[in-house]
Amino acid sequence: MNREIEQTTTKPVTRRNFLKVVWGMAGALAAAQAGGVVLSFLSPRTAAGEFGGVIEAGQAVDFPTGSVTPFTNGRFYLVRMDDGGFIALYRKCSHLGCTVPWDQAQGKFVCPCHASAFEMNGQVLNTPAPRPLDRFPVTIENGVVTVNTGEIIQRDQASAADLVYVEGGG
Repeated sequence: MNREIEQTTTKPVTRRNFLKVVWGMAGALAAAQAGGVVLSFLSPRTAAGEFGGVIEAGQAVDFPTGSVTPFTNGRFYLVRMDDGGFIALYRKCSHLGCTVPWDQAQGKFVCPCHASAFEMNGQVLNTPAPRPLDRFPVTIENGVVTVNTGEIIQRDQASAADLVYVEGGG
């Protein structure tokens, strides 16, 4: 009967084996932390009021017709056309991606890199830009204008369909 009971013997943990286990756990912890840092770096950071998210621009009545209002944090211009329509234009040139400023004196966007020029609605006036400025979706609810900078809309031609109007003409 005593033969069925096996006697187990444990090997004493050597210093070398202990250090192997400790270094292995430390390496695994370091790899997990590095992976977390990489994932954090690669994940998009969108916050309300900043590029990549929805930005509340303000009341529609606060933007006069024929105006171009820059939103630096959102990287766009909110344009209110002479007919009252709104369009949000990405400030990045469709040629090589330079930041395109609005030139109030000339009444157009002029790229400082290669002299591309764009109308108030983003249509190309002067090449080498191959297409109009990209735009962002604009919504107007209860008189409040919001722009979704998380969705860039590329277009081949500027059109009246790109404009958003206040319901009731406000």
